[in-house]
Amino acid sequence: MAVKKNEEIRIKIESISSQGSGVGHFDSQAIFVANTAVGDDIVAHIIKAKQNYAVGIISKIIKPSKDRIPVDCEAFSRCGGCAYRHISYKSELEGKYQRVKDALNRIGHIDITPNEIIGADECNRYRNKAQYPIGLSPKGDLVIGFYSPHSHRICDCTDCLLQPEEFRDIIGCIKKWILTTECTVYNEKNGRGLLRHIYLRRASVTGEIMVCLVINGKSVPNGTKLVSSLISENHNIKSVVLNVNQKDTNVVLGDECINLYGDGYITDVLCSKKIRISPLSFYQVNHDQAEKLYGKAREYAQLNKDDVLLDLYCGAGTIGLSMVDDVKELIGVEVIPEAIEDAKFNAELNGVTNARFICDDAKGAAKKLFDEGITPDVVIIDPPRKGCDIQVLETIAQMAPERVVYVSCDPATLARDCERFAQMGYEVKEVTPVDLFPRTTHVECVAKLVRKQV
Repeated sequence: MAVKKNEEIRIKIESISSQGSGVGHFDSQAIFVANTAVGDDIVAHIIKAKQNYAVGIISKIIKPSKDRIPVDCEAFSRCGGCAYRHISYKSELEGKYQRVKDALNRIGHIDITPNEIIGADECNRYRNKAQYPIGLSPKGDLVIGFYSPHSHRICDCTDCLLQPEEFRDIIGCIKKWILTTECTVYNEKNGRGLLRHIYLRRASVTGEIMVCLVINGKSVPNGTKLVSSLISENHNIKSVVLNVNQKDTNVVLGDECINLYGDGYITDVLCSKKIRISPLSFYQVNHDQAEKLYGKAREYAQLNKDDVLLDLYCGAGTIGLSMVDDVKELIGVEVIPEAIEDAKFNAELNGVTNARFICDDAKGAAKKLFDEGITPDVVIIDPPRKGCDIQVLETIAQMAPERVVYVSCDPATLARDCERFAQMGYEVKEVTPVDLFPRTTHVECVAKLVRKQV
């Protein structure tokens, strides 16, 4: 018999969903309960009841799981950032590994056991980027923090344990400036107000920091005072930028940037290569784990000095440039013009002479290369969360590289695409999960695919 809303039931948590909720069963019906751990014996209060499943919240923990640990963040459960601050990191990694294994087996129908997940050495303060929405509480007080789960309600939190401690002090400095100027706060309901987000980036190796204010306008009041306060607060701040976003949209950043201080970018070092980071540049948020991820991708690529390496979805060129010394030629492809300019700059910054970057989609770039008589020996793909369009996979298969290295941020779409690749003559040889985002639900993977000999 299906459970009903507001009913209280006793269940034992058996597994963790891809969204981080614990999963138990009551009369064969799946019950999802956030902030639980495998092994928890709980009483759940049902807040949503459907025919095939229900959602509950913890009413009482009768017997806690052995994996439970004390929660170290006051904002946990109110903030939409972390999902696993209540369980051990060992348990978190086990859950992420199982999620990858299940996706490959059940979605991709691939009979393979992934390699051991590469965990992080540090679970706190690892992020080099943060976006803080700004708003007003129902009482009219200024709030800066992060959105609560599945909402646009801002959870006031200026010291996230995933962010560098420097960010906390910078937020405090900006907050003082807001309160002592006539700077208004953006209202999503009526589209009025100036300040929308505070966007911070930090270069892990050089320590350089960028401060970016996302605004519903072209300028801020007393910007000189803001810059002076910021660089007095932290001498590592090398750039202060205004990002103009005057659209009625959930997208954080607009297309136009205005420099208030510095050159509009900072520089970091990743896999021994200097990388320029601007407000609009894509850059992995966990520097140390990104180096492990790229290292595994490089291992799977098995490159030699005669190879042509094609880096699809190349972004600012970071993956390809980490391998450029191993090949005869690197060709990067990206459809976003600004990203291609970043990639070209990064290549020049590092004295790279055997790389070029094409602004086009995969199909268009493949035609250009075919017309030049160039066929890649290895293709690296790092697509967005939705994975690759079938046309992209077909284009890669037509180019017939010996190996494909697939870097994925979603095990489900990786599994789907690997199954499609199998139908096109490529076999999955290895998959390694890498945890770039400790305490969150996300997990990255690197897969090595090899062309079958016909």
